[in-house]
Amino acid sequence: MGIFNKIKNIFSTNNKDPEIQKYDEGLEKSRKYFSNKINILNSKYKKVSNAYFEELEEILIMADIGVNTVMEFIDKLKKRVKSENIEDTEDLKEVIVDEMFIIYVNDEIVVNKINFASEGPTVILFVGVNGVGKTTTIGKIANKLVNDNKKVMMVAGDTFRAGAIEQLKEWGARTNSYVASSENKDPSSVIFDACKKAKDENYDVVLIDTAGRLQNKVNLMSELEKMNKVIGKVIEGGPHETLLVIDATTGQNGISQAKEFKNITNITGIVLTKLDGTAKGGIVLAIKENLNIPVKFIGLGEKAEDLRVFDIEKYIYGLFKDM
Repeated sequence: MGIFNKIKNIFSTNNKDPEIQKYDEGLEKSRKYFSNKINILNSKYKKVSNAYFEELEEILIMADIGVNTVMEFIDKLKKRVKSENIEDTEDLKEVIVDEMFIIYVNDEIVVNKINFASEGPTVILFVGVNGVGKTTTIGKIANKLVNDNKKVMMVAGDTFRAGAIEQLKEWGARTNSYVASSENKDPSSVIFDACKKAKDENYDVVLIDTAGRLQNKVNLMSELEKMNKVIGKVIEGGPHETLLVIDATTGQNGISQAKEFKNITNITGIVLTKLDGTAKGGIVLAIKENLNIPVKFIGLGEKAEDLRVFDIEKYIYGLFKDM
């Protein structure tokens, strides 16, 4: 029995689990795309052939897995077809899903947890371009942490976007979290004061919003460097995480943004928002293959509780359970 069938057997018996249901619902658009396309392909070709692989390649590229990843993936499939003497396209279905799982895991320990500090406040810096849902993501993570009985502070480090501070304050009221802000100071000064307060008043977690400008990379790089130094001066080891927020609906454009930010600062994890709003859920695999940065959270809906810790097994099940 392959990896996917084992996952399917476990989750099919626990399909009333709210976590599994959320992945099931949130990945519906992507699942319909994959299942429909591959089922149609398999009804067209009963035997594995070069023509079959060419059409499969196109389906995967259109799902935003990325051209290079797809080419390598198809090569691996062809090798398995040859070594295992697979002729029937129906027999290839499970191999396709298994190989996708292997792409993500790649013989590594999959890290999807927040790296919490052993002592003092844990500082998490959020970066990303405007419009990806960065401030909303911070609010949703604050909600999750408060529900886990953490004392949370949010910091309005985006002093440029109109409404950013008000939006964060709204989330502060909703989650009963303190919001550090100032319209008259530069971002690093706001962050310095916030980190000092967090340390003095025993906050568990500090979530820092930043401006989403990628046009002027030199300014952004120096600003993030300054923020990192300021945080490290006040809180040892901080920031403990730098999470890049990407809008899943932007597809390969999101990968380009990630590459740019990776060149500017040390990204420790990805938050993929609006995954429920796209049929191109393959972007998760493209991120891993292109950047080798773990996806730590995914957005599977509008509500605060719809931001979930990423789980590769639930993702694979939610994407392919109808195959």
